[in-house]
Amino acid sequence: MPHIQTLEPHVADLIAAGEVVERPASVVKELVENAIDAGASTVTVEIQHGGMTLIRVTDDGCGIAAGEAETAFLRHATSKIRTEYDLEAIGTLGFRGEALAAIAAVSRVDLLTRTAEERVGISLELEGGAVLSREEAGCPQGTTMVVRDLFYNTPARLKFMKKDSAEGAAAFAAVQRQALSHPEVSVRFLRDGKQELLTPGDGQLKSAVYSVLGRDMALGFLPVTGSGEEMAVTGFVSRPNCCRGTRGYQHFFVNGRYVKSRTMMAALEEAYANQRMVGKFPGCVLHLTTKLNAVDVNVHPTKQEVKFSSERKVFDAVYYAVKSALEGDRTRPAAVLEPPRPHDSVTPNQTKFQTMTAREYRAMGTSADPAPAQVSSRPVRAHIPTAPERGGSLPLHDFTAPRPAPAPAPAPVRQAASPPQEERPPRPEPEEHHAPPPPEPAVSAAPAPEPEPWRLAGEVLSTYIIVEQGDKVVLIDKHAAHERMHFDKLRAEGYTPMCQVLLTPAVVTPSAQEGAVLLDNLPLLERFGFQVEEFGGGALVVRACPDYVDAGDIENTLSELAGKLLATGRADPAAARDAVLHTMACKAAIKGGQKNGPDELRRVADAVMSGAVKYCPHGRPVAIELTRRQLEKQFKRA
Repeated sequence: MPHIQTLEPHVADLIAAGEVVERPASVVKELVENAIDAGASTVTVEIQHGGMTLIRVTDDGCGIAAGEAETAFLRHATSKIRTEYDLEAIGTLGFRGEALAAIAAVSRVDLLTRTAEERVGISLELEGGAVLSREEAGCPQGTTMVVRDLFYNTPARLKFMKKDSAEGAAAFAAVQRQALSHPEVSVRFLRDGKQELLTPGDGQLKSAVYSVLGRDMALGFLPVTGSGEEMAVTGFVSRPNCCRGTRGYQHFFVNGRYVKSRTMMAALEEAYANQRMVGKFPGCVLHLTTKLNAVDVNVHPTKQEVKFSSERKVFDAVYYAVKSALEGDRTRPAAVLEPPRPHDSVTPNQTKFQTMTAREYRAMGTSADPAPAQVSSRPVRAHIPTAPERGGSLPLHDFTAPRPAPAPAPAPVRQAASPPQEERPPRPEPEEHHAPPPPEPAVSAAPAPEPEPWRLAGEVLSTYIIVEQGDKVVLIDKHAAHERMHFDKLRAEGYTPMCQVLLTPAVVTPSAQEGAVLLDNLPLLERFGFQVEEFGGGALVVRACPDYVDAGDIENTLSELAGKLLATGRADPAAARDAVLHTMACKAAIKGGQKNGPDELRRVADAVMSGAVKYCPHGRPVAIELTRRQLEKQFKRA
């Protein structure tokens, strides 16, 4: 049987480090918090290769005394608490005394520091937590901490690191949160030699919000000021018309500490009840100030989870402060006139004829729709392979354009592949079409039962297609059905999207979390027609997008995709891929309330009536039946 024994100190330190240092962003967070606790007025963060090869944090705080430099890297060594009673009212960002020991255990560290009382500073070099050298050094007051080769001695953790762009984005997000938590500190962030953030440090939260979240987000915010029982709430919240597709723009702080609080999140969103669109979430930068003994921050090693002595008081304080700000807003959304869209211009490999919309094409008097490759950015295009014309179908009677008579064909044609104009491999045929006939003719000669003929009777409310089949009426939700058709097409192996290159690339600025997950899934985005690159400063540049996504909808589409990837990407990559496909299929599908021609309606109806489409990607039925008996009962005829 295995024997119980004490681990080597080095192994124990590596295990403990895993609780605090998960990735480069964890190191950045801990070092910046130490700088703020040291009273720094300026903090500079530099990283290289996502922080894996270099993290340098420089501050002008109080510094570390020369005689205490080595002690600072011991576990449970701290200057912020002394007794157990100090844990009841923690007023600093750090207090555990574990961060520097954990960082030093999994990296190579250089320390350069000097206090105001000392004439010269101290330089310290550590590797794997062990001190390699110590010497005096001339340096300004404050501390410079350099962390190199993170996880060099823990390959098990190293192999789980993401790409440099994703790790760098996570580190940038950590710096942004610290800048929002302490607007009195000027925070500067450099990635691979390029400056991506600089806050003024003037003590005004609005200035920090403007620098961190950008002009558009700052202008869409409302100021919040409120006080509850023994607590106060200040900050900014977004106007209802400026809500976003994810919660990535929600930032909560308690006594200057960034936290993840379900209570505060629920209070915020409850204040927006009946004022925001379904599926949209408000953004905020909210600071809750309360008594130190009313909140417990000693819950998790990362110190981002807290417990309140009274969750109800916190909920009420946030709810009523935000509600008051929303009710006091008397502004109305400004009308925005859509400028000419440069991406609709002729691309180098298109003619003007090829960029016409389906409606413009039909207006020229052409009886057939243009081929899919000739349709531009309207979602009415049908890129889905159409089922073959059905022999025996009744003619369409309530449209002026007569339907061409179907060519006679034997019964097996009903299960044939897609028409030749689709220029992609046909769907696999049923097994009996590929395999040689079995020796018993009776088995192979039995044809599949013929489906009952149906007739396209029209459309109502510009949303539902009406089909008559025998003794019943079928109502088809055209958006749900078309969405499923696109979803199946996107999932097909070898599918290549129609990609339009933007003459003027679109620059979007997602939240830090959204930007990180998008950069981490660039191959997936490229597969579905997006060409996205990192632009610096947390922005992304989009050089191409699918032809069915309008230029004005690129940012919202990417935000939705990022939200789906954040929700499912880590748990199940296949689920993340399907979640992205759901969004892309929805964007490409024809919309309810949209006018469509008879050919487009027939394609959708054909897919549903053939049984190829039964449910939308979200599980909703695409069609319902109404029998003659049900109708007669309504009219008291039965």
